[in-house]
Amino acid sequence: MAIRWFAALCGTLFLVAGAQVAQAQSGVASIYGYDGGRTASGERASAKALTAAHRSFPFGSHVRVTNKRNGKSVVVRINDRGPFVKGRVIDVTPAAAHALGFSGLAPVELARVSD
Repeated sequence: MAIRWFAALCGTLFLVAGAQVAQAQSGVASIYGYDGGRTASGERASAKALTAAHRSFPFGSHVRVTNKRNGKSVVVRINDRGPFVKGRVIDVTPAAAHALGFSGLAPVELARVSD
């Protein structure tokens, strides 16, 4: 009985730890922006908004993006899908890129802060 309880506890701890690790990612961020078009979530895109595209985080998730080069960070809301280029983990709007202090591409760390 004690062995089953211990195994169940270890399995639960592994699942919880695994879920937390899955929420953090590193990679390259890129800038994308188009005003007025529709995002994958259906809302209008705005280059001035602090929003971003991610392949799998749910729409409405808030993600802290930290530029590894300068330490600047910003919280963006996921409202679109992408990026569709290998090695990139997130596409941010020009407003978010400006807050992060980069133009073009930047190495970043992502941490999901809420849904």
